[in-house]
Amino acid sequence: MMVQSLFGSAEKKPGIFDRLKKAVASTKAQLVGRIEDIVEGKEVIDRAVLDDLEATLIAADLGMKTTQEILAHLQEQVNRRKLQAATQLRPAVEQEILTILENPTGTQDGPGRANTVRQPPAGQPEVIFVVGVNGVGKTTSIAKLANYYLQQNRKPLLCAADTFRAAANEQLEIWADRLGIEIVKQKPGADPSAVIFDALGAAKTRHQDPVIVDTAGRLHTKFNLMTELDKMCRIAGREVANAPHQVLLVIDGTTGQNGLQQARQFTQHGGATGIILTKLDGTAKGGVVVAIARELGLPIQFVGVGEKIDDLLPFNPKDFVASLFEA
Repeated sequence: MMVQSLFGSAEKKPGIFDRLKKAVASTKAQLVGRIEDIVEGKEVIDRAVLDDLEATLIAADLGMKTTQEILAHLQEQVNRRKLQAATQLRPAVEQEILTILENPTGTQDGPGRANTVRQPPAGQPEVIFVVGVNGVGKTTSIAKLANYYLQQNRKPLLCAADTFRAAANEQLEIWADRLGIEIVKQKPGADPSAVIFDALGAAKTRHQDPVIVDTAGRLHTKFNLMTELDKMCRIAGREVANAPHQVLLVIDGTTGQNGLQQARQFTQHGGATGIILTKLDGTAKGGVVVAIARELGLPIQFVGVGEKIDDLLPFNPKDFVASLFEA
């Protein structure tokens, strides 16, 4: 992992919206560019146009369920003659996507914690679990998240609870050192829940907040590892009321629908409350953002738009949709 490159140079960053536009350029070409091709030379929205739109939305990884719902809404507007001219298709799709992202409802059922962001008691640290399978950029995302809170004048503490992977503690220590923040860790193979117990005790004593917990890069097919995550949640809740207050699932934006399957499992067993979507700048299938919001009711909290330490942006649905559909 190229740790040093993430800090980059002191050059001034462009505005957040400009950075987001650059990151979604490939998705825009795949989605919006294709919509423009579909309606070119057409006067009205007919069945053929909607069929082509269906293929386009699926190709952009919005998923079958979300695509069918959008098409049903559009067809209803066509039937009611509220949507007729082909030139109306692009803004209509834009509004559908914005509505989903601003009001994620979800259809997910299953065991686990209520998937809502909770508040810590006054004077207690916020506890943030970061979960996800190996290779999605979890450790790097934790560093970027810690930097984000540093910029808000908070005092984050890292908790190295990924005790199953030998190099995990070392990587997190490097980031803690570079960011000038503290880390709580134990020897490889230690009980992750014991590390969390120590970290929360330290945070309360030192008045550090938030506590960002690195968890094992567990495969979502490994039931015993999911059970371990459930245990970690219980220990955290025993030490700080309502903890973990956030469970952020890191998903590699280039994995598309595989990422959605991961999200389902972590929502059931880990109580995921939100998504960190990495590598948004490296995919043409950023539509998975919409699929996650619609099918799971999980909001996107942050998006990774580059390799630098400050290339983790808070997700804003209006800005995201505007960056995709802006002419």
